Amino acid sequence: MALIWGKWGRELIIVQLILVQILICAAGIVSTGTAFNALSNHGTCTVYFNLASTTLVTICSSVRTFSRLGFITWFGFTSLFVAIFIFTVAVSQQDRPAAAPQTGPFDLGVVAVAYPGFTLGMIMTMNLFACTSGPFMYLPVIAEMKNPREFKKATIWAGVIVGIIYFTFSTVIYGYCGIWISSPAFGSAGPLFKKISYGFAFPGLVIGVGLYQHIAAKYLFVRILRNSKHLQANTIIHWGTWIGVNALLGTLAFIVAEAVPILNYLLGLAGSLGSAPFNLIYPMNLWLWDKKTYRTGTWKQQAYYAFNVFVVLIGTFLMVSGT
Repeated sequence: MALIWGKWGRELIIVQLILVQILICAAGIVSTGTAFNALSNHGTCTVYFNLASTTLVTICSSVRTFSRLGFITWFGFTSLFVAIFIFTVAVSQQDRPAAAPQTGPFDLGVVAVAYPGFTLGMIMTMNLFACTSGPFMYLPVIAEMKNPREFKKATIWAGVIVGIIYFTFSTVIYGYCGIWISSPAFGSAGPLFKKISYGFAFPGLVIGVGLYQHIAAKYLFVRILRNSKHLQANTIIHWGTWIGVNALLGTLAFIVAEAVPILNYLLGLAGSLGSAPFNLIYPMNLWLWDKKTYRTGTWKQQAYYAFNVFVVLIGTFLMVSGT
């Protein structure tokens, strides 16, 4: 983006990217703290659970390279998948969601097309966007791949698999829970299966949030020590900077999690400030920059150009209204 907006534009986007990663980490800390609460039978303050979650996430993010994170990421994905599968089966077997009235008739409120108010509609829209628009976070991975040419294929397969999982599970869960879905969703399965689901999901929550923090920490670490011998050498400055950056990001995420302890709002902010610009606005701006001659080209080229302008406008609307 420095080609279009110059040095200050690039710096602004970098700050925005780190802010989004902090928001996502804060949302993960809230989820992990909720998991602690669900698995615990005593009334420890949620602040302490969130602090413990922050510590675990920061330890995970402090693993220095993606190659060393490879095994635990597969473990984290598997634990989350199993937890969601158990939860989905559980809600399909219960008489009514845990949040629904436990006596008397009730309505799931399942509809094909809903008509919420603007604020609620935007929160839900940005929640969906935040959960399904993560590929812009894949880019740092290419720097550590043995064969960077495999990046495109890996990205496509990841999108297909995640998309199928999201669509399948969310459709079933909505069909059985309707408007009584809890936030986080595991609370809809009742006390027992809530504990079981969180028990399986806990490693995945910590590892997943740790990856987001790791990416932000890696950028800051390289930026601070660039053109220094400490970037590659195992010196005190090297490790002090790495641990310090991770601790700083963890602290900021913890503060945000305590300031806005509502998962839907945190995900909504992450979607509006991150997913909208990084998936809709900035890529389309780069395309418009590369294809600026299309504006006065053939009718087909002008149609492509107009479509990309339309996508930028949609992204701008989502970013402003979602925030």
